[in-house]
Amino acid sequence: MKKLILSGLAMMLLGGLGAASSENFWVEKQDRALKTTQKPAPLPTLPQTLPATPSSIEEANDQWIEHQIKKGESLAGIFSKYDLGADTLNAILEDNASLQKQLTRLYPGKTLKLRVNDQGELESLVYQQSKTDTIAVTKTVDGFTSQLVSLAPERELQLASGTIQQSLFLDGKAAGLSDKLILALTEIFGWDIDFARGLQPGDRFTVLYEKLFIDDEPIGDGAIVAAEFINNGQTYRALRYTLPDGHTDYFTPDGESLRKAFLRTPVKSARITSRFNLKRRHPVLHRIRAHKGVDYAAPTGTPVRATGDGKIIFRGHKGGYGRVIVLDHGQGYTTLYAHLSRFSKKFKTGSRVKQGDVIGFVGKSGLATGPHLHYEFRIHGRHRDPLTVPLPGSRPIPLPLLAGFQNKTAPLVAALDQASPVAIAKAETPSTPP
Repeated sequence: MKKLILSGLAMMLLGGLGAASSENFWVEKQDRALKTTQKPAPLPTLPQTLPATPSSIEEANDQWIEHQIKKGESLAGIFSKYDLGADTLNAILEDNASLQKQLTRLYPGKTLKLRVNDQGELESLVYQQSKTDTIAVTKTVDGFTSQLVSLAPERELQLASGTIQQSLFLDGKAAGLSDKLILALTEIFGWDIDFARGLQPGDRFTVLYEKLFIDDEPIGDGAIVAAEFINNGQTYRALRYTLPDGHTDYFTPDGESLRKAFLRTPVKSARITSRFNLKRRHPVLHRIRAHKGVDYAAPTGTPVRATGDGKIIFRGHKGGYGRVIVLDHGQGYTTLYAHLSRFSKKFKTGSRVKQGDVIGFVGKSGLATGPHLHYEFRIHGRHRDPLTVPLPGSRPIPLPLLAGFQNKTAPLVAALDQASPVAIAKAETPSTPP
């Protein structure tokens, strides 16, 4: 196994040093050739016992109507086409309230199967929403019953590795990562790495992630189970792990949570136009005036997120700040969000918010030359640079569970070790034993 990983990665580098690359790595599926003797870190449990599939319904009677759904079609229109009656449709929807939305949400190109008896009455309906979810409706003496059959996909672990040459998006795509995985990678390391401004040519990433299959057919990507990002010479690692109480998160190999009490930036994918600078010349007042925060340029209406859990202690207009929100996070931490175009209607002064909640939207209220967010970070009233201030950590692995965590995640750490530049260099050295 080790030889396969190292030689494969070495070949990638020989084919072009620094080019992003991807390779099948570690397979959990029992019917595939490549196997390991150890399992990865615990993942959220998927249901192993499924209800009966619609195949038993289909075998009961071959008189099925197969209708391919067209754009703009509704379930009512389809029932009318086959003279099944509005009363029948109403009975189905009333008796199966929990599945009403799924039954009425039709996707063009999908097939709706209807079984009709000799009297023209509906006996069964089967609608496969996706490759994993199928709705089956059956007539009974009391009306109609339905079941949502969800198939648990098989999971294969794959490794993608690459070097930043242009951007994380372009180089991640070249490595075989989907948009979903690239976004997940930025969210995992977003507390430590500023992906908007902090990436450097030569930074490296390694991602071990799930590929999902139904009957050997790929249906998409699952979660990232381990990752490494080398940014400006500093190495960051993340291991996905589920604690006994069901809490799943990403941790360092030492058991520290990658999640911090605060997000580093309140706006996703925004451009920094002005940094923390106590001697900045104000662009509107044209005089030296301390800039005690960071400005993020973004289109008007861009969502602004609370960077940490807290309570809204001010929400309104405040001089040159324009529309502003101030959050109290406890233990002396406060944050300020200024020049908003409007506030979120979900919250008001006194409301409690969670990290990541949208509390307002970018604008140019107050003294502003264009749409942007002004963000301040204060500790006991003292302004600190939001981009460099050390952020307090979140929930670590409890000490009594640390040894078990490290034992179970050891295979993931080994995988990242073997995919590192040092391991690759050793693999290319002739004197290194296979």
